[in-house]
Amino acid sequence: MGIIQAREVIPRTFSHKFGESPTAEIKYHVTTDGPVNTQAVLDWIGIFHGTPHPEYGYLLCSEGAVNELDRFHVEATYSYSVPAIGTQDSDPNPLARADIWSFSAGGAAVPALAYFHGSGNNDVRVLVNSAGDFFEGAMTEESELRATISGNRAAFPVGVAAAVTNCVNLDAFLGAQQYQWKCQGISGQQQVEVVNGVELKYWSVSVELAYRPSGWRLMLPNVGYNYLEGSQRKRAYVVDSESGERVASSNPVALNENGSLKSSGTAPDILYRRVHREVNFQPLFGTPPF
Repeated sequence: MGIIQAREVIPRTFSHKFGESPTAEIKYHVTTDGPVNTQAVLDWIGIFHGTPHPEYGYLLCSEGAVNELDRFHVEATYSYSVPAIGTQDSDPNPLARADIWSFSAGGAAVPALAYFHGSGNNDVRVLVNSAGDFFEGAMTEESELRATISGNRAAFPVGVAAAVTNCVNLDAFLGAQQYQWKCQGISGQQQVEVVNGVELKYWSVSVELAYRPSGWRLMLPNVGYNYLEGSQRKRAYVVDSESGERVASSNPVALNENGSLKSSGTAPDILYRRVHREVNFQPLFGTPPF
């Protein structure tokens, strides 16, 4: 049993609705000497997923259908469309398709340790009261940009997922400075497709990254209930206004970098402490294609 001939049905169809991408369709009538399988018909004609339209090169074959008219005649219909970003139609092999990037922005709660003084954004000061004490537990919101990278892999990257989750960027990445991006997690699902009669199994993998303008290091006011005097650790104190005696402070007091007491009324410094491992994101995740 085999194919005798295949003849394109004229005319071809083309449709373009305003505001949408165009579509086209081509049909073939196939004459056989008996029943043949669908893949044999598709192979004979030679049009597969991703094949460009003969007239409109920006349209690629996205669907093929075979309908048996009788025991000796088959109709093959090919639909063409513009590959949509996100559906990754442009390459029939799922492992050859480019990663797809998506972005979303929202807010995230962070400690309120600084504020903008006056008008404009240039005068940033430590957030303390008029006596120089910081506000314990004060929180605010800052913008948080999330990037999701979706792509296909032959196997789930277990080692990479375990190594980079909760890590921050070592170098500048996506226009941001060091430690401003963090890998929130990597997930994956098993998928299967049939490409030109061949079953392909792969993993659909998704990576989520999060950017914060203030970065992912901990920001801590350099204050405490104790201080260092030479090599001795002592209790922080305040001076009683009536007796002039030193009294143990009921609030943490500002400290210098060496652990000594800061001058009374001086605003505390902000300490930056990194608690996440640093990783070079560029070779792992790349950048958006445009």
